[in-house]
Amino acid sequence: MKIEAVVVCVNYSDFLAVTMPKNIELVDRLVVVTHYDDKATQNICRKFSVDCITTDVMHDDGDRFNKGRLINLGLSNLRHDDWLMHLDADIMLPHRFRHALKMAKLDKRRLYGVDRLNTLSWENWERHKNETVPQHQYRFMVTPQRAFPIASRLLHLEYGYCPIGFTQIWHSCVRRNYPIVCGSAEHSDVLFAVQWPREQRILMPEMFVYHLESEQAPMGANWDGRKTKPFGPPGTVLETCKIAGTRESHRHPFDKPTY
Repeated sequence: MKIEAVVVCVNYSDFLAVTMPKNIELVDRLVVVTHYDDKATQNICRKFSVDCITTDVMHDDGDRFNKGRLINLGLSNLRHDDWLMHLDADIMLPHRFRHALKMAKLDKRRLYGVDRLNTLSWENWERHKNETVPQHQYRFMVTPQRAFPIASRLLHLEYGYCPIGFTQIWHSCVRRNYPIVCGSAEHSDVLFAVQWPREQRILMPEMFVYHLESEQAPMGANWDGRKTKPFGPPGTVLETCKIAGTRESHRHPFDKPTY
């Protein structure tokens, strides 16, 4: 089983610095898509020898932040010879991710999603991150950590369960692109999911992924670009590129190039 993943990371380098070291060990190929000016994300990709695509297509046709265009650009740079995954930059895969996929015996006709555990803050993550291993206990239990509440899953009144964009897994034989009609990060993942009929949209019970949060923000806080505070120790500031919908600050300490 081969897995290629696309991660869109525009002004999320503080999260990527934490998730990438873990996630690159669990996929066969990872491609990151970012803005030309997001040097911090590019530096992390160089450090870990990960392909990084720079662009500004998210602003085509006057769009504020068209994430679908970024995802499609990333997908176009994959080999499409087995399984594909879209993964948010602030999502960390569990340590037995590959084993869980193997045991699930995935069907190539279906789109798969998982549940996520919210870390709530950097401080809470630091206190409890070692509890994420093992997630599978006593050979038969998948145990969420009490410190990380389970996030809501999307159960659409018309479409039913939809695996949303933080983690979506599908086979490359299904030739489908991300919708670009939304103009932001809102709804495009749902429109992508409903290209599969409900009986082919599957929630995997074998695992949880971890959603790193710097603060408890309202839904959609970053749909038009990064607004939430940096993920790091108190006083941390984040270097962001000067594009619409983002705030300007300085370099995050995790992002210093070491190559």
